[in-house]
Amino acid sequence: MRILLLEDDRDLAGAVRDALKRSGFAVDTVETLAAADETLSVNSYDAAVFDRLVRDGDSVDLVRRYRECGWLLPVLFLTARDGLADRVEGFDAGGDDYLVKPFAVPELVVRVRSLCRRAGTMRAAVVTIGDVTVDSARHEVFRAGVQLTLTPKEFAVLEVLAASQGVAVSRADLVEHCWDEMADPVSNVVDVVVAQLRRKLGEPAVVRTVRGVGYRLDAAEESPSGPAARGLT
Repeated sequence: MRILLLEDDRDLAGAVRDALKRSGFAVDTVETLAAADETLSVNSYDAAVFDRLVRDGDSVDLVRRYRECGWLLPVLFLTARDGLADRVEGFDAGGDDYLVKPFAVPELVVRVRSLCRRAGTMRAAVVTIGDVTVDSARHEVFRAGVQLTLTPKEFAVLEVLAASQGVAVSRADLVEHCWDEMADPVSNVVDVVVAQLRRKLGEPAVVRTVRGVGYRLDAAEESPSGPAARGLT
């Protein structure tokens, strides 16, 4: 899942960005409405976290303008303005959630994940393909009932593959959803993470390479050890 964060307090932006990344999100950070507008014109996101008052205006105005054009991206507003009228204004402009400063960063992470799920940019909280279970809500992965320890990036890639339900996902789409704008789309970062993921998932392999396309997550193939494999009926 890829998030756009608009926050001009660099310390707060860094804390939020790092917490979201630890939870498996890719995060692009901007400090102005102009930068957010430009970034939204070239990148796709699963949700946005916008500080309301930044140096060049109120993000409510940006969201209102985008909503009038049919924009559906989930938006969580951050603000020090906690009055009822301020909250109503934020929701009327098209905000989906509202968090007043100061706030607990872990709560923001949970709200962003919930926002993505309610909006449909995240599929079912728990996806099972074969003997692999991916629990997005708990950030857990099991193979044949054994819990695995994955890095945030490995989890993010597996989450996208699992949500695709056996359909091949291109390397470009994995970069788009699992890395921020600093990632080089022609590098081998995807292949490296997939190789690490395969090693942790173990045998038989469940992450398949689809030549010329990318990768897909399949149920493990059964080994040919049954009666038919031995020529018996």
